[in-house]
Amino acid sequence: MVTISTHVSIPDEEIELTAMRAQGAGGQHVNKVSSAIHLRFDIRASSLPPFYKHRLLEVRDHRISREGVIIIKAQDSRSQERNRALALERLADLIRQAATPRIPRRPTTPTKGSKKRRLEDKSKRGQLKSLRSRPQEQ
Repeated sequence: MVTISTHVSIPDEEIELTAMRAQGAGGQHVNKVSSAIHLRFDIRASSLPPFYKHRLLEVRDHRISREGVIIIKAQDSRSQERNRALALERLADLIRQAATPRIPRRPTTPTKGSKKRRLEDKSKRGQLKSLRSRPQEQ
């Protein structure tokens, strides 16, 4: 059972965990042991509340496929159990992040002082550039 919040949890039957060989460099032992964990979680077929499903499907994350399947690979540790715990924790974190409401951005208006300073700087810059030009013949 993966606990997301006090009211939401995911049963173990909905999470597919597969052990596989880890990538990258290693010694003689790494070629024989399946210590990496490949986690698959189908959002649409899960028992998550509709709010969580909707928010997860809206998230633009490389770990979520077009079909709505979360795919997480954990191979940080040499221990299969540690990698399993890491994969489940990453899944819970992803779901928690999707559930947190985004604060809408409120556009701010510039202050009178900042507008005034901008216009003064602009006129000074224009005067400086006009001094660079050749003198006018009369």
